[in-house]
Order: sequence, then structure tokens, then C-alpha cells
Amino acid sequence: MAVKLRLMRMGRRHKPFFRLNAIDTRTPRDGKIIEKLGHYDPIEKDPAKQLVLKKDRIEYWLGIGAVPSETVAELIAKIGIESEHYKQVKARRKRAKLAARKKGVPFDNTQRVVAKKAAEKAVAEKAAAEKPAEAVVEKPAEKPAEKTEKQADKK
Repeated sequence: MAVKLRLMRMGRRHKPFFRLNAIDTRTPRDGKIIEKLGHYDPIEKDPAKQLVLKKDRIEYWLGIGAVPSETVAELIAKIGIESEHYKQVKARRKRAKLAARKKGVPFDNTQRVVAKKAAEKAVAEKAAAEKPAEAVVEKPAEKPAEKTEKQADKK
């Protein structure tokens, strides 16, 4: 049986509360759990009450091969536990980011936003550079006599 450490959403709408559980990988998110390992309340102001975990039991499950989800791995890293699986994920992500940087392709959403802003800025600067050249070209003005004739016809 493959075991995962993952979060189970509790609470109500707009008031999330999560339990950290050891769960069989084949069960749904809110399905039957093997063991409750703690809870995480993102709304709680006090950091000591925000994340309450059973460190010894988490280490036990990691020791027998349980794989934490990425979110759980980040949460348990806050209390000083780093799993081998999470270290490998971080190393893979770092290699992928470097490869994307070499190709000049944005890797994540933050880099996409930065690239988009840079492109928009370049377009705006190009438009600003062309605008003074357009200002030099003037349209021929209408003859004042024609304007007065048109105004006279309207009256």
C-alpha cells in the first residue's frame, strides 16, 4: 500500500481549515484516512496555532516511505523536516528553470508576467518614438473662406 501525506480540506466556505493526514494514494481527498498528523489553519493570526503537527509521527511515515504532496512538504519544512522526495522535486524544478532560461522561455507564471510587461514596455517606447515623427506631418488646413461659406449656409 502506497501512503501519501496530504491535506484534507475542512471548514466552511471562505473559512478554510486543513488536516494533515496519512492516506492511501487511491482514496479521494476527503476519503478514509490512516492517521491524523496535525492541522493547518491559514486564517489563524498566531503562527504557533496556525500550524500544529505531530513531528515524530510525520518522521515515522516519511521513514517508511510515505510521499508528501508539494504543499505538505513545504509545510513540514517549516518545522524542520525535509523529505527526500521534496529535495528531488526542488532539484528537478531548478534544472528545468535553468534549461528554460537558456532557451529564453518563461518557466513559471511570474516569469511570464515579467516577460509580458517587458514586451508591453517595448511596444509603448516604440510608439512614443514614432509619435514625434507623426507630429511633424501636418494636415493641410481648410481655407478660411470655405469655413465661412459653410457657416453662412447653415444660418
